Amino acid sequence: MVSFLWPNNANGTPEDHRSAVVEPDLNPAEAEEILQGLAGVFSRHHNPAVARRVVYPPERPDQGWSKDDDAQLPNLEARYRALVEQIPAVVFMAYLDRGIGEAYVSPQIESALGFSQEEWLEDPVRWYSHIHPEDKQRWSTEAAEMFLTGNPLRSAYRVVARDGRVIWFHCEAKMIRKEDGEPWFIHGVGFDITDLKRTEEALQEERNVVSAILHTVGALVVVLDSEGRIIRFNRACEQTSGYSFVEVADQKIWDLFMVPEEVDRFKSVFQQLCSDQLPTDYEAYLVNRDGARRLIAWSSTVLPGNDGTPTYIIATGIDITERKHLEKTILEISAREQRRIGQDLHDGLGQHLTGIAFMSKVQEQKLMERGMPEAGDAAKIVNLVNEAINKTRELARGLLPVVSDAQGLMSALQQWAGEVEDLFTVSCRFQCFTPVLIHDDTVATHLYYIAREAVNNAIKHGHARQIVIRLAADQHQGALTIQDDGHGIGSIVPGNKGMGLHLMNYRARMVGGSLEVQRVPTGGTIVTCLFPIAPLGRDEEAK
Repeated sequence: MVSFLWPNNANGTPEDHRSAVVEPDLNPAEAEEILQGLAGVFSRHHNPAVARRVVYPPERPDQGWSKDDDAQLPNLEARYRALVEQIPAVVFMAYLDRGIGEAYVSPQIESALGFSQEEWLEDPVRWYSHIHPEDKQRWSTEAAEMFLTGNPLRSAYRVVARDGRVIWFHCEAKMIRKEDGEPWFIHGVGFDITDLKRTEEALQEERNVVSAILHTVGALVVVLDSEGRIIRFNRACEQTSGYSFVEVADQKIWDLFMVPEEVDRFKSVFQQLCSDQLPTDYEAYLVNRDGARRLIAWSSTVLPGNDGTPTYIIATGIDITERKHLEKTILEISAREQRRIGQDLHDGLGQHLTGIAFMSKVQEQKLMERGMPEAGDAAKIVNLVNEAINKTRELARGLLPVVSDAQGLMSALQQWAGEVEDLFTVSCRFQCFTPVLIHDDTVATHLYYIAREAVNNAIKHGHARQIVIRLAADQHQGALTIQDDGHGIGSIVPGNKGMGLHLMNYRARMVGGSLEVQRVPTGGTIVTCLFPIAPLGRDEEAK
């Protein structure tokens, strides 16, 4: 229950001492009634002939005034008026018991809305009539609540100027009561915030466009803070992960979606990204709500703050699970066909040529026994067939470099190192102190070609004289390294488009690994391929 005293009537006595129950929300009719009652008081007291004045500060009714006080009042009022009229805002005040003749509005009203002080004050409802139609109901309710409760009014609303312009005002108003609780006067200030509102509208429009793009783009877009917590999460992420943004907001991304064995690597990439603030590309598995793994190709960049430190990390991702599956299938088919052709060359054509060579040799011997001159031609045929057999074996070995057993990779690398020494007259050694068994022929083949490409680069571009191929592994991860003493990777000629490095990276990704190429401080280059070691199944263990 809040007691509200209506302004005094012309005789100075309270017009109504009704108590009003303040509802949570006033309806428009109630608000209009209150404001019309206030305007009626102003109209009854309005006399255009009476000079308007304002007293700062308003005199206290319980204090008497002496002649000395009256002598000091104009000087004090002038100081307050000068101060108020320098404020870049519209300042207003109206007594609730003296009518409009005692109201005040600062001169800024003219520059803001095009009305002079006199024009603005001579109509007690001019302010209300110029409030934008869409804001009138809200303003009426807020103003009525101020009159009923005495709480300050803080609101932003639009006002239509004389020339039709729409001006946004932020209004701060307060009703002051006398000691007996009777409403005394209203004092307030209005700031022109039109430019601010236009800027906010422009930013909101831009934000809506960005949000629309964010949610309609097919790529996954995640915005993280510097601690790895999820700040934004677009619709593609929701569809891929099976989680809504509400469920993942403010949670660290590696606690939700990362495969356990990849968390440390992801954190390392994240910290490096925050440190050097350079764009980073990497691939990682995302575990969705159902537990399924999706391979995502991520590209991340840093949005720095004003002090240069990382504020947000923006990561965009493309689901490449199906593409990788298709690539792997194609490569497996290609490798299978390659092995088949190699075996056909070795077992089919090779054996056929061997038979021809044997028959030719027999024919040569028969001709020689008879002393016929055609024996020399038969010998030439035998030599040509033997050369064809050697070339067939080389082709078969090129198509099928790794023997189909767990030790095939070690054997192939050892043989390749020997061939390099014979062909290029350089030192090329293979080191494998503990046997590394690769049960997947496709993986072994990819690793073999990575080593072969690295050795060729070391000889061709680095002019290396010593090359070491190392193979090592533990229970979970294997490492293939190729180190040389050449000029280093920086010496690759500009005409080289990096196809060899691209293919090595591609093969490393196909076996689920990673490739790193570094210059050795003492000279040369080291190529490292880390790859996972697949655990044996029960059937393979039994063998």
